[in-house]
Amino acid sequence: MNQPTRLQAFDQLPMGRDPASVRRRIEAVERVMEGLFTIPGTNRKVGLDVILDLLPIAGSTAGAAIGSWLAWEARNLGMSKAQIARLFGNVGVDWLLGLIPFVGAIPDFFFRSNTRNLRIIKRHLDKHHPATVLIDQR
Repeated sequence: MNQPTRLQAFDQLPMGRDPASVRRRIEAVERVMEGLFTIPGTNRKVGLDVILDLLPIAGSTAGAAIGSWLAWEARNLGMSKAQIARLFGNVGVDWLLGLIPFVGAIPDFFFRSNTRNLRIIKRHLDKHHPATVLIDQR
């Protein structure tokens, strides 16, 4: 059976507001933003976030907008204000680092705000909505 590509998988994402649907959406967006492809010869994944940072200011701002959407989804899950502030803080640091023209992609390669935010959101979901836990099939 043919596996859908990472971008084709977006067609299959649920649009509901339930925690399981939110979990699948944020995991898919994180994969595209931080792990779209692996750099040949290394084990490091690169996503759209690093590529966008090659565009001065606009690219970093676009990445921050997508990261803010992840935080907004988390807010809709009922996460605490402290957790939401931490999510937006990670997005803000990523945005500030990305504002440095061309060189801003380098720190973004190591500071993966979307991955950090996904980890925080997953912890919340695992604790408050355990039915959404899925076994990784990788």
